[in-house]
Amino acid sequence: MKALRVHELGEPENVLKLEEVEDPTPKEGEVLVEVEAASLNFFDILLCRGEYQERPELPFSPGGEVAGTVAGTDRRVITTPSPTGGFAQKVVAGENDLFDIPDSLPAEKAAAMHIIYQTAHFALHRRGRLRAGETVVVNAGAGGVGSAAIQLAKAAGATVFATAGGPEKVEVCRTLGADRVFDYRAADLKEIVLSVKAATGGRGADVIFDPVGGDVFDASRRMIGFEGRLLVIGFAGGRIAEAPTNHALVKNYSVVGVHWGLYRTRAPHLVHETHRELMRLYGAGEIDPLVHSVVPFAEVPEALVRLGSRGTHGKLVTTPG
Repeated sequence: MKALRVHELGEPENVLKLEEVEDPTPKEGEVLVEVEAASLNFFDILLCRGEYQERPELPFSPGGEVAGTVAGTDRRVITTPSPTGGFAQKVVAGENDLFDIPDSLPAEKAAAMHIIYQTAHFALHRRGRLRAGETVVVNAGAGGVGSAAIQLAKAAGATVFATAGGPEKVEVCRTLGADRVFDYRAADLKEIVLSVKAATGGRGADVIFDPVGGDVFDASRRMIGFEGRLLVIGFAGGRIAEAPTNHALVKNYSVVGVHWGLYRTRAPHLVHETHRELMRLYGAGEIDPLVHSVVPFAEVPEALVRLGSRGTHGKLVTTPG
């Protein structure tokens, strides 16, 4: 089979090579999945560099999120051979890590759905306790996890504000359903804070979904409302911000960490439960994964460069063709 593999650590465009390798062999409790599509994630870049929290033994294939068919059956599934293995024509997955998908869900969208929609759903509903009628700010709303958060917050009956960089990404957020979008390239963060406060009658946001960190997290603290929940999703901005406890006390808000990967190991039943709810929402037309582009395996290295430079919106997906 064909697979993209890393033999030495470095930038994806330098170290990812398309090769012919032997098919993987499932062990007891595992199945072979024929890959139809795989999602590209920022952690794939970190894996290639050797900067991810897990460092697989060389050589390895990145790719932690795939959609395909269980070999020898008609069963269509999403699976997460996390963090590696997905950039190949076939992958081994644990039987308990298979999530059934309907025929109405194309493989490209299915591959783009699992991690980001799971993360956004756990963040908004389990960690953020979002209620209908509340106001949510989604930072980096045109990104993969941000686009999922906008759709899920709207499906929950929230008023959704989003931040994004540049006219194209602002329009993406509007198309996804955001009620108002603030362009941080056209206005500085202080202006956006004032705009959010004005739009909420001075109250501030009930929930803020922040995958950026750094200066954006600092601005989010200033625009959070009474009993608000500031959800820490990631640090795409590079700097890990500090959360002064005196500020949280005086304003009476919560800073809440969201690490979806822990649910896979500590509460996998909740992951399956959430998957069923996401399939219901997809079937009802309330969510629809935003796929920026679909590329063949050979173009994955260049696509990861674009992903790392924030030159995309939504999700990038690859297919074995």
